[in-house]
Amino acid sequence: MAREIKAELTNMCMIYRGNEVLVQCRTPEKGWPGVTFPGGHVEPGESITQSVIREVREETGLTLDHPVLCGIKDWIEDDGSRYIVFLYKCSTFSGELKSSEEGEVFWVNRAGLPGMNLSSGMEETFEVFFNDGISELSYFREDPDNDWRIVLE
Repeated sequence: MAREIKAELTNMCMIYRGNEVLVQCRTPEKGWPGVTFPGGHVEPGESITQSVIREVREETGLTLDHPVLCGIKDWIEDDGSRYIVFLYKCSTFSGELKSSEEGEVFWVNRAGLPGMNLSSGMEETFEVFFNDGISELSYFREDPDNDWRIVLE
């Protein structure tokens, strides 16, 4: 049995200051619309941490200082490849906040997140960001016709 599988590597970062978090309201044209945290793909030749710093700068105008890996989110695609999202937190940053073509960015009180128009999967992703006892969110399904089963570990 081969141990190598194709994987798509991505990142997401919760930037916070006190009880506020920075969110991005993604434009419908970009796919995966709704309110989420900034992030994107890991490019060839960059580390995972470098990728989250770059993506946040591109999407928000902010430069992160020491983002901390807090968990992962992953699932197996129908073609057998794995989709992995490296989840980061960061409270130290510099720069001036500005939106991008990905969507509008703005600060919200963390308590208001559940009532927002969230991107698909964000409610369970919050469990990794906000609960220090959880470091992985995985989605499983037995066959393509079944719903996803969510596992938090």
